[in-house]
Amino acid sequence: MPHSLVRGPLAILAALAAPLAVCAVLLPLRSNIANTNIALILVVAVVAAAILGHRLAGALSAVSAALWFDFFFTRPYEHFSIAKSADITTAVLLLVVGLAVSQVAARARRLQVIAVTDADYLARIHHTARLAQSATSPTTVVDHVRAQLVSLLHLSGCRFEYGTLLGRPARLEQEGSIVLGRNNWDVDQLGLPDGDVELRVFSNGHYYGRFMLEPTPGPIPSLEARLVAVTLADQAGATLYTMQNSPHPD
Repeated sequence: MPHSLVRGPLAILAALAAPLAVCAVLLPLRSNIANTNIALILVVAVVAAAILGHRLAGALSAVSAALWFDFFFTRPYEHFSIAKSADITTAVLLLVVGLAVSQVAARARRLQVIAVTDADYLARIHHTARLAQSATSPTTVVDHVRAQLVSLLHLSGCRFEYGTLLGRPARLEQEGSIVLGRNNWDVDQLGLPDGDVELRVFSNGHYYGRFMLEPTPGPIPSLEARLVAVTLADQAGATLYTMQNSPHPD
């Protein structure tokens, strides 16, 4: 199933419908299950909506759960009104707890995504470092980093240019910012600028060349991804320096 649907309109629809579906299943057991237990079961549905969707989905699911709990399980039945004070308390607690738990669940899912993403970044850096140690040609490392940059920054292409700087394209700086001319480019709002973006490669004060990044319209690389890109370029620079300055056998 496409990610955009799981996190988008489908998530909202599921969040609103899930509590109603749970109520439909529990309705025949209305006289045998205490309302407090029904409320707890509905909280589970809210948590599921938050985990599978997002914060808004969890919040809407909590509101839906409270409304359908009122409609089906509090007297007078099939009306959006509550006669007993105990049921009012349960409905309010269902809403409050559902909202709180949905936010926690959504945050936990987000933290998990961040952890997985960070692990991917570390794996890229580690793999490149190991390749740099075993490679017999700098071209091997440069080509590897070029492919990593395409994947990491969602580029349409990338090439490496040795030697002299030509032109004044946008530039990816060491701290992850983008400079276009004399101005900072707001990557987080605008994505990468049109045209090539250079990522210069230095090591021990020596300039060796630059990766020319060819952005794809749409994707916005995160600051973390941009910093990893800079780190990978630094590893390529270290490889170029080491191989250029290593003693050659006679």
